[in-house]
Amino acid sequence: MIWSRRKFMTIFGLTAMAAQLSPVAEFNHYSTLIIRPPRLKVGDTVGLINPAAFSYPEEVNPIQKILYELGLKVKLGAHIFDRYGYLGGQDIDRAADVNAMFADSSVQAIFTVQGGWGCNRILPMIDYQLIRNNPKIIMGFSDITSLLLAIYAKSKIVTFHGPVGISNWSPFTLNYVKQILFNKNLITLQNPIQTRVKTITPGKSRGKLVGGNLSVLAATIGSNYLPDWQNSILFVEEIGEEVYRIDRMLTQLKLAGILSKISGFIFGNCIKCEAEKPEESLTLEQVLLDHIKPLNIPAWYGSAIGHIQDIFTLPIGTEVEIDATNGTIKLLTPTVI
Repeated sequence: MIWSRRKFMTIFGLTAMAAQLSPVAEFNHYSTLIIRPPRLKVGDTVGLINPAAFSYPEEVNPIQKILYELGLKVKLGAHIFDRYGYLGGQDIDRAADVNAMFADSSVQAIFTVQGGWGCNRILPMIDYQLIRNNPKIIMGFSDITSLLLAIYAKSKIVTFHGPVGISNWSPFTLNYVKQILFNKNLITLQNPIQTRVKTITPGKSRGKLVGGNLSVLAATIGSNYLPDWQNSILFVEEIGEEVYRIDRMLTQLKLAGILSKISGFIFGNCIKCEAEKPEESLTLEQVLLDHIKPLNIPAWYGSAIGHIQDIFTLPIGTEVEIDATNGTIKLLTPTVI
């Protein structure tokens, strides 16, 4: 079951929403203290949780099998099969699973089973100091965007925008999961050969890689759960949003002062984002050109990010260099230790 971002945000609406040093901390190029979590190793245990929508047992079985094939063990969150309407249980219980997995010394990484809607509701209940004192890999995308950004902003830990349990774990997707989470290599991420990117503004730029689902990001503006955007490389993706809604959300980012601070922009894929009346609509390309071209920063769209089969695993908070002509993302610092 793949939940539509538009479905949840239309029907159910949105909730407007000097730490202790760690031995694994380091100063990045921007003099911001960033913590890299330990890398995954064969034999490690991955905790599975549902901080947003609910899952059926049959939706969890495939990711368990994939993790076992990677030589990993699995521990299920205490409330992973809870249900409260469209949510994966009560807010306090979903938050408790997040906190418990970070506190559990037997768990080395945390994967989310699916997105949907619900992470914004639990952000005030997350123990960010606990997380900072117990840095671990946490990965997901779509609605998980707000949890990843909040942990990065509050705990200064690198988080990972990558597949959720119900994603299509294609060879391309799995390859980047292994390269990013299991290794410390400084790789360059590049689209599948058959998928071309479209340059908005050519050039190269460096910055902190930050982003996620566009509607979730827009819905979190005004809260204190977002990071500093200065000199960041912003990436966004979306599903089930008409072009005028993409326009509205990018306008919101502009009015909030986010677009004026970034040093690079990457638009992933927008699935099922066609205008209901194309003859009366701008195209997605026109909207991106209207908002991004005037920024005069390296930018492109069509990156392997989003609700698609082949996706990158992107380390949020890591310094990267982007090439908008070739559509590549080069890691400048290791993402794990």
